[in-house]
Amino acid sequence: MTKPTFLIVGASLTGAKAAEELRAAGFDGRVMLIGAEPERPYERPPLTKDYLRGESEREKAYVHPGGFYAQQEIELVAGVTVTSIEPGAARVTLDDGRTVGYDRLLLATGAEPRRIPVPGAGLDGIYYLRTLADCDLLRARLDAGGRVVVAGAGWIGSEFAASARQRGLDVTVLDPQPLPNERVFGQQIGAFYRDVHAQHGVDLLLGEGIDSFEGNGAVAQVWTTGGRRIECDFVVVGIGVVPRTGLAAEAGLKVDNGVVVDAQLQTSAPGIFAAGDQYDVGMEYSGYAPEWDEVVFRGDPAGGEFVAFWLHDERVVAGMNVNVWDVNEHIQALIRAGQPAAVAALTDPGAPLDRLAAELAPGS
Repeated sequence: MTKPTFLIVGASLTGAKAAEELRAAGFDGRVMLIGAEPERPYERPPLTKDYLRGESEREKAYVHPGGFYAQQEIELVAGVTVTSIEPGAARVTLDDGRTVGYDRLLLATGAEPRRIPVPGAGLDGIYYLRTLADCDLLRARLDAGGRVVVAGAGWIGSEFAASARQRGLDVTVLDPQPLPNERVFGQQIGAFYRDVHAQHGVDLLLGEGIDSFEGNGAVAQVWTTGGRRIECDFVVVGIGVVPRTGLAAEAGLKVDNGVVVDAQLQTSAPGIFAAGDQYDVGMEYSGYAPEWDEVVFRGDPAGGEFVAFWLHDERVVAGMNVNVWDVNEHIQALIRAGQPAAVAALTDPGAPLDRLAAELAPGS
C-alpha cells in the first residue's frame, strides 16, 4: 500500500516546523518541503539583528542543522517554485516542469514586503529586507557606512535602524504615524520606543511619509510629504508585508486579505491547509490531525488570544496557540502522551498545561 504524501509549499519557519511536527507525531508517509529560495529554512529575526550586524554566523539563522532533513526523511526541495495547484487532481506543478501529487497540502508561503508606490522607487540603492540574500546585501552597505533613510518605524524599520546606529551610520526614520508601532502597542509603549531611538541618535521624522526618491541612477535624496529633503547613501523600506496569496487565488481557494481557513486551518478546498504569521497575529501549530472528533478552545478566538486543541478519541492530536506564548512545548507533550484528556482541563485557563501534560505522560 502506498504511503500518503504530505506536501508543504513554503520552506519557511512555519513550513519547517510543520515538517518536524509531522515526524514527531509519528507520521511515516512521504513529507516534501518545497522552497523558492536556494536555502534551507531559516528564521527571520536575525536578519535585522545579530546576523545583519555581522555578530553571528549564517548557520545560526537556520531552523535546523544541515543534516536534519535527510535524517528525518524530509525531502527538502530548495530553489524551486510551485507555479500552480490543481485541487481536483491533488497535485502541484513546479517551475522545472515536474508535477507532484499529494494527499495533504500545507501552504506556508508567508508574506512579501509591501512596495512603496512613489516616484523614484525603482532607483538603485533602495532595499527591502525579507530574505537572507537581502540581508547579505545590506550587511555590505553597513560595512561601507554613510547615511541611511529608513521608511517605516514598524518592526523591520525599527530593528534595522537600531542595527545601523550600532554600526555607526547616520540614521533617519520616517513614518506617517505619530509614534513607532503605535497601532500595535498603543501610545505609551510607542512613546517609549520613540525615546529609545532618540536617545541612541536616530533622527525621527514622525508624522511624515516619503513623497519621492531622487538620484542619478541610484537614490541620493528623499523628499518627505512635509517638503523636507534628506540626503542619503541608501534607503531601507520597511512599511509592512502582504500575504502571498497569488498561488491560492489562482487555484480557486477563497482569499480575503490572506488565505481563508476554518478552525482546523483547512482552506475552502478539502485536503489543503494554510498556516503562518499574518499581520499582527502570531501562531504556532503542532501535531497532525488527519481526522478529529472536535476542536476545543482555551481562551476566546474572537479576542485574538487562544489555544485550540484537535481531539480524536478524547486524545489531543494537534494544537495551535495564537498570540499565546511559552505553551507550545506543553502542547507537544500533550500530543506525545497519546492519552485521553479532559476537555474541562484543556479549556480552563487556570489549569497549567505543563501540569496536565505531566499527568498524562506515560508512566506517570
